[in-house]
Amino acid sequence: MTSLHLRPVQFVDTPIGHPDGSVARLAGGMQWFAAYEVIEGRDRRTVAVANVAALGARAAHLHAAITAPRPALRLGERTLRFDQPLVAGILNITPDSFSDGGKHVGDPAAAAAAGIDMAAAGATMIDVGGESTRPGAPAIWEGDEIARLVPVVTRLARAGAIVSVDTRKAGVMEATLAAGAHLVNDVAALLWDDRALEVVATSGCPVVLMHSPDPKDGGHGRIGYRDVVTDVFDWLEARIAAVVAGGVDRARILVDPGIGFGKTLADNLALLNGLALFHGLGCPIMLGASRKRLIGALSNEAPVGERLAGSLALAIKGADAGVQILRVHDVAETVQALKVWRGLRDQSLSGG
Repeated sequence: MTSLHLRPVQFVDTPIGHPDGSVARLAGGMQWFAAYEVIEGRDRRTVAVANVAALGARAAHLHAAITAPRPALRLGERTLRFDQPLVAGILNITPDSFSDGGKHVGDPAAAAAAGIDMAAAGATMIDVGGESTRPGAPAIWEGDEIARLVPVVTRLARAGAIVSVDTRKAGVMEATLAAGAHLVNDVAALLWDDRALEVVATSGCPVVLMHSPDPKDGGHGRIGYRDVVTDVFDWLEARIAAVVAGGVDRARILVDPGIGFGKTLADNLALLNGLALFHGLGCPIMLGASRKRLIGALSNEAPVGERLAGSLALAIKGADAGVQILRVHDVAETVQALKVWRGLRDQSLSGG
């Protein structure tokens, strides 16, 4: 049986002037929309928000998830709210990451200082990674990963930063959470390490579940998607259910469609154009497209260090789609772009 999916479309500047029930608010955020693209297999049609109830129970469930405000996360003394887009700054403590590998290896104080600078520039959280997940990168021993991460996480947490740790390994999760990290960001969606789900469930920490087609084998295998947007949605929907069954509070789950992981350029572009559909999962969305290969592919093979403009374009695309967390390398520039975006939204919402 073909499953039904809903993608919010026909966004409007403001609900002012629209009849009651004719527009809906997207995930408690700053966007309003008037219709859905209804997707059932190859069939696509547009249905007004006011008529969604006629589509049945599945549509009613998705509509409720799409329009419900995302609960805030209490993280120690900090609270993370999702009513407007937030920035997560990427801090790599690796010798071989595709973008800035080697920059902070072996100097925890300098690495932590770089993270604090990101927070000062407007990053809501610092996403710290100790193992590269670029295509072909070798897995490293968890003891080495812990040694890279714990001194940096400890310094950042003591400085008052919200810290997420980008890792697939249960032992690294345990060590960094004990050092003060607040979230786990797992590109393998808790499938690479058999103990990872237990660690997250026991700790009660929030977790980002990212899609890849082969999480146990590195995440970069290529498969043939029937429809990449709905296939990724269905995979994440099933993974959320499994993680909740494993003891994790659904309100503490975030999702990431996994741009660049096991996807072609066409797949990535389809996911970026279809981002609003993922609000049907009922979880905050993290988008990690900063400096990625697709930007170079669309701009005469621009090298990694020359992908700022493309990264900003994708960040604004995410904000327009209601994405709650933008994971980026260039924090100050992204924060400025979002401030301008927010100013435009404020002016529109006021009816001015």
